[in-house]
Amino acid sequence: MAANYLPHLVTPAVTAAQRQYLGRAAAPGGPKGRDALTADERDFIATRDSFYLATVNEAGWPYVQHRGGPAGFLRVMDDHTLAFADYGGNRQLLSTGNLAANPKVSLLLMDYPARTRLKILGEARVVDAREHPEMVAQLAEPAERARVERLFFIDVTAYDWNCPQHITPRYTAAEVSAVVAPLHRRIAELEARLAGTN
Repeated sequence: MAANYLPHLVTPAVTAAQRQYLGRAAAPGGPKGRDALTADERDFIATRDSFYLATVNEAGWPYVQHRGGPAGFLRVMDDHTLAFADYGGNRQLLSTGNLAANPKVSLLLMDYPARTRLKILGEARVVDAREHPEMVAQLAEPAERARVERLFFIDVTAYDWNCPQHITPRYTAAEVSAVVAPLHRRIAELEARLAGTN
């Protein structure tokens, strides 16, 4: 059971807001430990094909970036470590630069059809893929390895599962295709029968 997510985030300013709007406040964050990923988190992460990554720059501005790939591209290395291969993108390197100054990250992983989300806090480091070919081989598919520029390693501090309220179910094209494929086959079968009776 995760127990360290809120202790890392509840600050005096948060408790003041809680008192103002809720009439009560949680205790400010106390001793902070680390949450180990369980089988539930490992399984959930292994089936995600995207997540959102938040970092903060030196001026205090947050930056949120969407990361996507084949299901399981965000790898669970052990009970406290996640990793993924990073490819050339818009060439801005905002997340990479932010992490050089402040390693703290927040990840948001969504399962829209199941209306489930997993929030993760951690500290990340970025390494040059050219210096770690053995890790590139572990984190990237063979056809993609030559394109890997960096490797991200996230030391998980805490996580929390959110309630499903206000998560709108959304489906990928592949998920929709799987559901409608039998309908298309049945339509083709009925059209063939009709064509044979004319």
